[in-house]
Amino acid sequence: MTRKLFVTTALPYANAAFHIGHMMEYIQADIWVRFQRMQAQREVHFVCADDTHGTPIMIAAEKEGITPQEFVAKIAAGRQQYLDGFHIAFDNWYSTDSPENVELSQDIYRKLRDAGLIVTKTVDRFFDPVKGMFLADRNIKGECPKCGAKDQYGDNCEVCGAAYQPTELVNPFSVFTGSTPIMKPSEQYFFALSDPRCYGFLKEWLNTPGRLQSEMVNKVSEWLGDAGEKLADWDISRDAPYFGIPIPDAPGKFFYVWLDAPVGYLASLKNYCSKNGMDFEALLNDPATEQVHFIGKDIVSFHLLFWPAMLNFAQHPIIDKLKVNVHGHLTVNNEKMSKSRGTGISPLRYLDLKMNPEWLRYYIAFKLNSKVEDLDFNGDDFVARVNSDLIGKYVNIASRCAGFIAKKFDGKLASALSPEARQWISRALTNDGAERQASIANHFENREFGKALREIMEIADITNQYVDENKPWILAKDEGKSAELHDVCTAALILFRQLTILLSPVLPQVAARVSEFLNDDKISWLDTTGDAVYRTMLGRTIGAYSHLMTRVDAKMVEDLFDKPAAPASAAPPAAAAAPALEAVRNPGVEAPAPEIKIDDFTKVDLRIAKIVNCEHVEGSDKLLRLTLDVGEGRLRNVFSGIKGAYKPEELVGKLTVMVANLAPRKMKFGVSEGMVLCASSEDEKTNPGLYLLEPWPGAQPGMRIS
Repeated sequence: MTRKLFVTTALPYANAAFHIGHMMEYIQADIWVRFQRMQAQREVHFVCADDTHGTPIMIAAEKEGITPQEFVAKIAAGRQQYLDGFHIAFDNWYSTDSPENVELSQDIYRKLRDAGLIVTKTVDRFFDPVKGMFLADRNIKGECPKCGAKDQYGDNCEVCGAAYQPTELVNPFSVFTGSTPIMKPSEQYFFALSDPRCYGFLKEWLNTPGRLQSEMVNKVSEWLGDAGEKLADWDISRDAPYFGIPIPDAPGKFFYVWLDAPVGYLASLKNYCSKNGMDFEALLNDPATEQVHFIGKDIVSFHLLFWPAMLNFAQHPIIDKLKVNVHGHLTVNNEKMSKSRGTGISPLRYLDLKMNPEWLRYYIAFKLNSKVEDLDFNGDDFVARVNSDLIGKYVNIASRCAGFIAKKFDGKLASALSPEARQWISRALTNDGAERQASIANHFENREFGKALREIMEIADITNQYVDENKPWILAKDEGKSAELHDVCTAALILFRQLTILLSPVLPQVAARVSEFLNDDKISWLDTTGDAVYRTMLGRTIGAYSHLMTRVDAKMVEDLFDKPAAPASAAPPAAAAAPALEAVRNPGVEAPAPEIKIDDFTKVDLRIAKIVNCEHVEGSDKLLRLTLDVGEGRLRNVFSGIKGAYKPEELVGKLTVMVANLAPRKMKFGVSEGMVLCASSEDEKTNPGLYLLEPWPGAQPGMRIS
């Protein structure tokens, strides 16, 4: 049976351009969609829309002297450059200010009303006495009543995720005028979320296996309470003037934007179906159809409480097939993005700097998993990861081998492979006897993109090892080794094609260029298994190779970040100068290394080690073999180049400092399992000594240094 996927992402609010957080979410969803489209028996519909209603847009339009519709259209006109720039391929981009959304939202409301879940209450609401209007939730800020975080909106906290009523805010103020709002009575329409039926449904829906991540099930279950006692009725109405969808039979009342915004997913799908001659109702009612939704953790209260209850009690068919994937925030160098702190990233600046969008797609994918964890963009790590994996491992294979096929064999790959070449291909594409593509496909399916890419890079490592061991550049110099050269380069390019197929959801443009280079009509996931690995390539004539990707220039990354805002004023002079202290620079002292962050330092695990034994290394003029006790119930073997400074018997029984989490290094004399720390002069002629670090008495083996 064909699996029918209706894939959606959170709707961006149409009052500003996209930011890098939007790009992260859309890239994540786009990768998953592209993977699904490569699988057999998949029908995928990928849609989104602008979230257009609410007071902020109304006020912004008023300031510009245009209608809200004109303001929204102006924002929408700038969307495509971002989507095209980062290769994000939505099937349909629409708007919540549409006939379809009016129809669907009002229909859901009527069904909720008929089910007895709409009630009216006269309540006190915040009113801006300066502006002369009732304030929507997002027009009020204050301190979160749950965690005390400052500068939070009136509907939910972006720090702890709690949902609440605007009247619960501590020290509220109007975002328009900064004035303290007053309370005025108003008749409001509520969705009766406190009804026991809602609790019963939500409890069952949340705990349906496969619907949500376990972290989200636990989080939302806390909001429900043990018997739904924490669920409060949800105010779904706003007073005129308001830019939104009118509530049926309620003059002067409009739907709160969070009621009609999630309905926008369905409205965009309906518009898409209409444009493509598809039956919208039939698609939604098809048992094979499921909606897979990607959102950030800051809006889960709306999507995991209100939205599912709305759909269920409006008897909407998609509710039983809805899955929600929640992700964390994007941080920069482990800090929340902020222009004032120089930790903001503009997607357009990224593109204007001519940075390859697939660098970012790969880096984000490498960091993503299925958990609700924040993803950190670190500039140095970005440069190292992209240059190492994409250039040093992946692209490197084709650049090393394709030229020989063109020059020596008229661009034609070998029609058969040696048993040795086939063994290498099998070794690269299998793990413990199982085809890797199945494992990689499972990782993509479950949004474990980082795991998928790590396994793909293992294939690249084995392929590069194969090339290194067979040295086609040496074979090419010997005419008698022509067949061997043909064999090696063909096998390497077969594996390169496999890597391209597996990477294509992440690197669609590179994959398209590789397909052209290999004269491959269509890169297919079906070609990653069995004899198809060989059948599509052996004997094929390929085109001329051209560079697929350049290395990341670190200067580009430096230019990418927002510059920190200048301080408002210079610091006041000190009341009195401190006594001058003099220091004399030792000419033998090396200048400090480039500045690092505390996170970089904490990656190094420094431990107290006891030197249990020490001996000369036969055949080495510099090394001593140290046997160290690091308090872990075993002894470590470490080689250190300190033979010229110490005699073995001088060190036995001493304590020193070692790097305990350094990867073991295989040396000529054995495996070294760490590194002991020594001090030395920059100029060895001035001071040739090496000084092993020795902690103060009282330190014990295994103690961590921090």
